[in-house]
Parts: sequence; structure tokens; C-alpha cells
Amino acid sequence: MALVVQKYGGSSVANAERVKRVAERVVQAKRAGHDVVVVVSAMGDTTDDLLDQASQITPDPPGRELDMLLTAGERISMALLAIAISVHGYQARSFTGSQAGVITTSSHGKARIIDVTPGRLRSALDEGSIVIVAGFQGVSQDTKDITTLGRGGSDTTAVAVAAALHADVCEIYTDVDGVFTADPRIVPNARRLDTVTYEEMLELAACGAKVLMLRCVEYARRYNIPVHVRSSYSQLPGTTVSGSMEDLTVEQAIISGVAHDRSEGKITVYGVPDRPGEAAQLFRVLADAEINIDMIVQNVSTSATKLADISFTLPKSDGPTALAALEKVKNTVGFTDVVFDQHIGKVSLVGAGMRSHPGVSAKFFGALADAGVNLELISTSEIRISVVCRDADVDLAVRAVHDAFELGSDVEAVVYGGTGR
Repeated sequence: MALVVQKYGGSSVANAERVKRVAERVVQAKRAGHDVVVVVSAMGDTTDDLLDQASQITPDPPGRELDMLLTAGERISMALLAIAISVHGYQARSFTGSQAGVITTSSHGKARIIDVTPGRLRSALDEGSIVIVAGFQGVSQDTKDITTLGRGGSDTTAVAVAAALHADVCEIYTDVDGVFTADPRIVPNARRLDTVTYEEMLELAACGAKVLMLRCVEYARRYNIPVHVRSSYSQLPGTTVSGSMEDLTVEQAIISGVAHDRSEGKITVYGVPDRPGEAAQLFRVLADAEINIDMIVQNVSTSATKLADISFTLPKSDGPTALAALEKVKNTVGFTDVVFDQHIGKVSLVGAGMRSHPGVSAKFFGALADAGVNLELISTSEIRISVVCRDADVDLAVRAVHDAFELGSDVEAVVYGGTGR
């Protein structure tokens, strides 16, 4: 008998019929003799609908009340699933994030999990119940207010609960059959990967692969929780995320996949004095505004002007906040102008094998050049190459790189729910 944590995304519980289908899968695991904890997202587009309702009242709702509003979505899902499971003759008990002991920071809309104290969950499991937890939410350690974890937070909830309960596996059920070499909506012949290391999945998630969220993978690696990505619409084996690059054998693929991200924007700060400490001032004020920076490029100043330009990428939603923060230090730093560009996209090639195989960069940039894609920024790590291009060129770039590295399959990938989550 194992302790299994299952997480179901919004498309998997989008309506009553799908909730009943999920209940059948949960009951199947219980009948097999396992203890089962289920983490659920809000149904379908519920979160977006709630956000839309709030925006009709004010474009800037208070963070505390917005979190209170948004957490209602998962509460609906968890209660309906508990009801559906009871129809099969099994007892299910649902818990909100705070009831489940998910303790977070106090940053509304993007809180981070500090700890999980699963006493009530453990008691319910010991009594033979199937436990259902509302994903995406917790309670602030400091203020005791309800908080949300940001988009994809249910994945993080699932892995954090799995770690706290010492679960044997965390199963993430979505509307695709696992982790693919590219987004199946852009590359129909993308190939499903049987296994991916934590490091590769971290890079893929950070680069825009939406099947797993970055913080979820970070948590899984930290606590060594195997994550099994599967579809709630099929019985296919899915993808297992576990192990490290040191465990790889020479037979395994050089490249794992191509990821893309259209959610970022680019800010360029012009005319920054080229002397020690100026860049530090810029990024310190952004850090104080709790803005996450991704790629950073600084050009070399000319000897005549002693001025440089610094470009960096960040979430589009943080663009206005970042501009406001930078304007406050414009006179202190002495830069001449700052521009925000929302029409960019990021394309990344990820693979643990590239660190020991020469020629990967040449093939990558050659494929983009042949496709006529102009590059604006370039960033690399040991197992990743990322570039920024125009958002209109993203699909073309993804397909060109995917074809160049022959990552495709003879079988067309299926996106059952249409969202990739």
C-alpha cells in the first residue's frame, strides 16, 4: 500500500461529468489499497471569470479581498469531488488550504509556501477517508489572512503536501499525456518523454513549459518527490520527473525539448553611466518591488560616452510596476530613458546532454537563421540556450528548432482539454 497524492487541473474538473470521471479514477486508486490525497484546481475558467468580475468593479481590487474571492473556485471543486466520491460509497473529506495546514508568506497573489502542517490530513487518512485539498491557496503565517500562490499554485500545493506526508509519489493529472518535446498545440508531432530529470524540468518550466510550474519542480527536487505527469483523459503511462543529471546514461537523448514563453516583456534602460554600482541600484529597486528578472544583457559602452544600455525580461504583468520603480531612481542613477516592450517571446532549447556535445549552439542558431528569425537577446546555462525574438515569430522558431534536432514522433500528440494544463 502506498500513499499517493493526485492533482487535477482545471480542465480535468471543468464540469460535473469530468468531476465524476475524476472521482472514478480516485476511487480506483483507493480500491487498489492506496491512501489517496487529491489536490484540485478551480473548475475550467472559474479563476478567470472571478478575476473578470472583480475587474468590472475596479481595475485595482485590494489584494486581500481578491485572494478571498479567487480561493472560492477551488472550494467549489473540492466539495463537488467529495460529493462525487461519496456516490461510490467511499468517505471523502475536503479541506481548504488553511485547514490543510498550508502556511505561506503574506504576499497576496504570489505567496510562497513556508511549511505544511498536515495534522488534520493525516488524521483523516488514518480514519480511512480520501482526503481532498484545495490547491493554489494557504494562510499567511504573519497576518493569518487567506493567500493565493499564483498561477499554477495547485501543482506546488500537491508537491508540498506530498513532501509533508512523505508520499510515495505525486501524480499531476492534466489534459496532455505527459511532458513533450514541445507544446503539442504548436508542434503536433511532439514526442512524449518517458523520463525527465529535475534539472531539465526546472529549465523547461522556467522557460515556459506550462505542464509543470517552476516552484512545483523546485519543491519536488528539494524533497526528492517523484512527480508523475499523466492525462486524466487516458491511461497512457505519462512522464516521470525524478533523478539528477548525474544519473543519466550515455544512451539518453542530448536534447529534452523546446520550450517557449509569451508571458514576458522586455525593459531597456538607456544611457546608464558605465561605472560600478549603477546596475546594482537598478536591480535593487526592482527587487524591493518584488519583481522577478529573467534574462539580462548589457551592451559595452563606447569610450566616448561612457554610457551603456541594459535590457532585461520580466513578467508582462510586472511591467508597469517596474517602470514606476525605475522612474523613481532615474535622477539618482542618471540614465536617459526607459522603454517597455510587450511584443516579445522567448524560445529555449533544453537538454542535459548538450554540455558534453559540441555543435548544439551552431545547429540551434543555424535553424533560427534559416527560418528568418531575428534574435534580440541570448542567454545560456549549462543545459539551456534561450533567445528572445518578436512574439509573432515564436511558433516559427519553435518548429524550426524542433525539426533541426529531429525531436518529433510518428504519432500525433493529443491535447484533450485544449489548455495544456
